[in-house]
Formats: sequence, structure tokens, C-alpha cells
Amino acid sequence: MIHEAKMMAEHAASKDAAGPVTIDNFSRRGILGGMGALVLALSLSDKAKADEGQTEEQKAKKFGADGMPNGWRDDPKIFVAIAKDGTVTVTNHRSEMGTGVRTSIAFTVADELEADWSKVKVVQAWGDEKRFGNQDTDGSRSLRHFFQHFRHVGAAAKLMLIQAAAKQWGVPENEVTAENHVLTHAKSGRKLGYGDVAEAAAALPVPARESVSLKKPEAFRYIGKGKVGIIDNFDITTGKAQYALDVKLDGMLYAVVARPAVYGGKVVSFDDSAAKKVPGVVKIVKIDGGEIPSEFMPLGGIAVIAKNTWAAMKGREALKITWDDGPNAGYDTDAFRKELEAAARKPGKVVRVSGDVDAAMKTAKTKIEAEYFVPHLVQAPMENPAAVARVKDGACEAWACTQGPQAAHDRLMKRLNLPADKVRVNVTLLGGGFGRKSKPDYVVEAALCSQAVDGAPVKLVWTREDDIQHSYFHTISVERLEAGLDDKGMPVAWLHRSVAPTIGSIFAPDPKHELPFELGMGLVNNPFDLKNVRLENPEAAAHTRIGWFRSVSNIPHAFAIQSFVAELAHAAGRDPKDYLLDLIGPARKIDPTEIGDVWNYGEDPKRYPVDTGRLRGVIEAVAKGAGWGRKLEKGRGLGIAGHYSFVTYTAVAAEVEVDAKGQVKVHAVDIAVDCGPQVNPERIRSQMEGAVVMGMGLALTSKITFKNGRTEQSNYDTYEITRIDAAPKIVRVHLVPTGSYDGPLGGVGEPGVPPVAPAIANAVFAATGRRVRELPIRDQLSS
Repeated sequence: MIHEAKMMAEHAASKDAAGPVTIDNFSRRGILGGMGALVLALSLSDKAKADEGQTEEQKAKKFGADGMPNGWRDDPKIFVAIAKDGTVTVTNHRSEMGTGVRTSIAFTVADELEADWSKVKVVQAWGDEKRFGNQDTDGSRSLRHFFQHFRHVGAAAKLMLIQAAAKQWGVPENEVTAENHVLTHAKSGRKLGYGDVAEAAAALPVPARESVSLKKPEAFRYIGKGKVGIIDNFDITTGKAQYALDVKLDGMLYAVVARPAVYGGKVVSFDDSAAKKVPGVVKIVKIDGGEIPSEFMPLGGIAVIAKNTWAAMKGREALKITWDDGPNAGYDTDAFRKELEAAARKPGKVVRVSGDVDAAMKTAKTKIEAEYFVPHLVQAPMENPAAVARVKDGACEAWACTQGPQAAHDRLMKRLNLPADKVRVNVTLLGGGFGRKSKPDYVVEAALCSQAVDGAPVKLVWTREDDIQHSYFHTISVERLEAGLDDKGMPVAWLHRSVAPTIGSIFAPDPKHELPFELGMGLVNNPFDLKNVRLENPEAAAHTRIGWFRSVSNIPHAFAIQSFVAELAHAAGRDPKDYLLDLIGPARKIDPTEIGDVWNYGEDPKRYPVDTGRLRGVIEAVAKGAGWGRKLEKGRGLGIAGHYSFVTYTAVAAEVEVDAKGQVKVHAVDIAVDCGPQVNPERIRSQMEGAVVMGMGLALTSKITFKNGRTEQSNYDTYEITRIDAAPKIVRVHLVPTGSYDGPLGGVGEPGVPPVAPAIANAVFAATGRRVRELPIRDQLSS
């Protein structure tokens, strides 16, 4: 029963793959030397028992991990191996891009297993969802979907170790305890290490799922304690960690691609005579791009393959290419903004309605309206997209910094016309992802280059300019809000029109409306206590590749709604925090489907209602942390915002200063998060801190624009992210835990971003009296 774990270990110890997939400070040889012990299995047939007690409708529609492609596995035969020396190897099937998922999954298994953390290591799974369950690492789902399953993995392993020790000693298993890697029979004083009985445990039948007992939270040693450091932190900080750019194979060549500057453009002709003369250039290859909608396939262009990256880049510079810019040659974001604004001022597709907004508007004492604009954004991770591929003897193996290894696997199959078992995608560390690396176009490019040089391995590299100019961009949007207020300044009518090109445009020809998952990101699931509401989604076409970006459509929706609330508070002469809490209303639990959200982040609406009490809680937490209501010196202001996203509740209070030149300085940020039970508090804090810095960039400096179909920004000098000198000196993270560890978890990686920009914009108004309705703020206050 050890063959699958041995396969993992052998793969980790292989010459080509050792670096990218092994995460440990142990000897790799030691894994194989100590193997032959334990790999446990937990039957997936027991999964059906989880459906007991559900309604027929609930059984028909799957939620959470059940609803994801290829679902979940909790089979220790796949995920856990114990060597004769006691080393526990946990296989991590999700992509690590700074969230700490490798650590969190490993210590969840280790806690239930009662393992000594110093004897635990991690290996990275390759892309194979039939074996590992869903591996698409986005949507803040890794622990949300797999925490309970990995608890069962560890608990089942522990039980079988106990059973093996009891059998060896000839005593009842209830007299054997497991603690910190040691099995003990108290009556006789006998002890065994995990490695001593691992092989015998593997020969035992797997316990039924319902017979496996999970720990009580008070017995946790790692879960929820916030005291376990990142398992690969030493390798990362000392430069030993392996990212895609670090992968090196024997005989490897290097490639870059000259891509069309305009989405949908194609090569008409090219002259590569000068490029071939560049020392080190090996081959120049035309890559055919996919038709619009391009999905995850390459844009096309001319690839230059060389003996080193510099030669490839110089060869690309020497190419002379004639392009047909295609249907998006005239894309101009300034002109397109006017189109979006015009659409926002007319009725659109109704996506939620209650009461009679028009009638209520007519009887309102005051009417307030405002339009908010968010530009295109680009993920711009510190590590650019990169992949190594080797296509040889009818098979393809790739190494890539990918959030979606199964997606990469499937696109390689399609483009290379290979069967599934002839394609393998190995996952390296990711130096940031933010949604960009869920699209594997760069992996396919690497494979096509390898195929063109008779199977030699090729490292395909995107430069910073490539990444910023040819990405899958966050959508551009205009949000129009109108409210009719009563004599107390509270809304009696609420109209919101959201106009933005949809991510669906990369999958289907010419869709004009946001998809349910985009509408469910802060628009239709707005939890305000309002009687007359109409939400509309006018048409908007896409003229570039639109893709996922950290927190996705929550960004424009939260910016508009939370800014508008502050505007209404000012019009009513009210405190913004108190006004926001009054709009949210009393604590109550709302079925998302009753307010038009048929998606709810893929979760069961009964298990994950929108809980306004929890939203109120995080708002009150940041208000208290920031000292809301205190007097500030001239030129400074406090702003506040709250938001529900990824079934988690977050709020931000920002203190900013605006100087005489109109430059904004963020001095302090309080951010509160209620994600339910907290598995890894240290990582929750770091994700919230990172969200603050990223959210500041969106608020103050980041912007992508197009002229003549071309991206005008090219590097960090023109696409500005938050620099270290601009980061706030104080970021206070307030963890607001709710629920038990047997209850539902919320997301963590994405929810911190949406409330940051509106909190800063509201603080700017408090400091200056000038309302910001467009991002980024940049130089808007200098005039």
C-alpha cells in the first residue's frame, strides 16, 4: 500500500524535479531511505454519508468542495506517508503563492495525527485532480473546502497507528494513546514511535469514516494557535526555494515571444533575418493564437528560442513584424468610459428588485446620485509568468508557477493533441498570483517552443513589460447609484447600475452582461435594510482579455457602495460609521437566494447566510481600533468601509493626511476580519496586511489605460504599486473569530482588499471636503 507515496517521493527525488516540488529541510535521500512504512487510505464511499439529512434539492445541487470540478479527496493513501524513521510526509495539492497553504494543510493533518511538527515535511502534488481532488487555487477556497477533510486524514492515520500498536502489545486499543509522535500503553509503560508500527498499520483495514473521532479544539496543538511558522520559510528567505524561474534542466533552451500589441491581432508577415544573426539564437517559431474568445490559449506571435534569455530578448528586438491589429485596434479607455457612463444613465437588465423604487423616489424628500469609476488593473505579481516544458517521445512534462495545474494539463492536452496520461504539470512556488496564474497560456507557449526544437526543454519567460501589457486585466467599470432620502436622511429608494465587461468574454463570443458570480460580488447581495431596491446591469462589451484579479468584482462594487454611503451620511449630517450601521440594520441572517444571489461563492446558502451581525461586528472593531470620533489635526481624516466577500466579513478604517500639494499619505489602517474559525491566525494577519498594501495601490496609484488598442503602461514606473515608503507605518489587524471548528470557514486571501479603497477615499473627504469618485486618486487633489 505504499506505491503512491513512494511515487511522490521518487518524483521529489528525481534529478529534474527535486528542486521545484520538495519543501523541506531534510535530506531528500532520507525520504526514500525511510520509506516502506505507512500510507493509509480512507474510502471515498463514505462520502455519501455526508449527504444524510439533506433535502432532495440540496442533494441535487452540490456546494463547496462537492460542487467544484473533481471534488475532494481525504485519502491518506494519497496525502500521508510515514517512513520507518518516523518522518511524516504530507502531500499538498494546492498552489503556494504566499498564503501559507502548504503549512496550514500540513499542520492540520499533523494536529489530528498527533505528529511532532519537527518531523513533518511537505511535498507538492502535480496537476492531477482525479487523484488529488480540485486543485484550482483561487476564490479563497483552500482551507474553506479542505480543512475538515484533512482533519479526517490525520485522525484516521492516528487511529490506525493506535490499532497497530494495540495489536502488537495484545491490549485493547482504548488503552493506547498517541501524543507527539509516540504511542503509549500507560498500564505497562510501553512506548513505540510512529515509524515502529507504520508498516503494520498499513496492513489494517481502513476505519469507517464515522468511527474516526476528531479532536476537541481545546486539544489542538497547531490549529488556531498562530505559532507555527511557514514550513518553507528558511528556504524562501535564504534563496533555496524553487520558483518557476529557478527550474533548470539539462540541455535547456530559453524563449520569449513577440505578441500582438492588440487583443485579437495576428501576424501578417515577419522578417527574422536580423534576429537569426544574434549570437545564441537557436530557432524562431511562429505561434498561432486562438480566435476570440481566446480562453486560456496563447495570444500568438513569434517566439525566439535561444541559449539564454538575454539572447532571446535581443533576438526578439531584431524581429520585423507586420501585424493586423484586428477588431480591437480602436480600443480607447477614455472613449470607452464615456460609453459606460452613457449606459449607466439608462435602464439596464434588472438583476434584483424589491418594492417600487420609482414611486419611492418621487416621494423622497431629497435625491442623491453619484457615479464611480474604476479603471482596468493588472495583477503584476513580483514573479512574472514562467514555465519550463519538455515535449518528447509523445509526452509533455511542464514545470510552472500555476494556480491551476489541471487547467494547464488540459490545455496542453488540447494544443499538443496528447492523451491525459502523457501530460504532467509540476507546480513550483508562485511569487504571487492574484488570479493571473490561473490562466496557463504561458505554459502552452513553453510547450510549443519545446516541440519546435525537437523536444529540448525550454524555459519560456515573460518580461515585466510582457506581463503588464498582455495580461488578463481586471475589468473597467462605471457604477451609478441613486438614492431617495426621507426627512431623517435615510434611503427610501435605492438604485444601483453596474456596467462592466465580463470575464465571460474570454469564454463566449460577445457577452454583454456580468455573470452571476460577478453580480454576487457585492452587488445583488448588498445586505442593507432597504424596502425599495432595484439593481441593474446595462450592457458592456469587452475589448481586451478580462480575467480574475484579487477579489474581482468586489473592488468596484465595494468602492462605489461604501463611498456612496459616506456621501449619504454627509448629506444627512450624520456620522459615517453610525449611518453605515443603521443602513445595515439589526443583526439578522439573510438567505442569499432571497436577495438575488444564486451563487453565494459556491456555498450552501443555508450553511452560509449573509450575517449582518458579523458585518456590524467588524465595522465596530475597526472603529474602536482606530479611535473613531477622536479629533484630528488639520489635513487629516478618518474613513471607514465594510464589505462581505468570499463568505467572510471585513472592514477597514484608514487615517490619511492630504498635504498642501494634494498628495495623500496613509498613516494608519485598522482592518478587521471575521472569517469564522481561524485555522492559521498568523497567516490571516499577513494576508490582511498584504491586502491593505495592495488595496492602497488600487486606491492611490494603479491604473491601466488603452490607446489604439494598446496598453499604455509597461513597467512599475508607469503602473505604480504601493512602494515601501508609501506603506502605512501602522497596520492593526483585528481578528474577530466566530463559530466552532466544526462549522463553516470563510475565505482569507481575497476579502481584505475591497474595503481598503473606499475607506481611504472617505478619509480623504474627511480631511479635505473633496469627494473622490474615481480611482486611482493619484493627482486628483493637486488642482
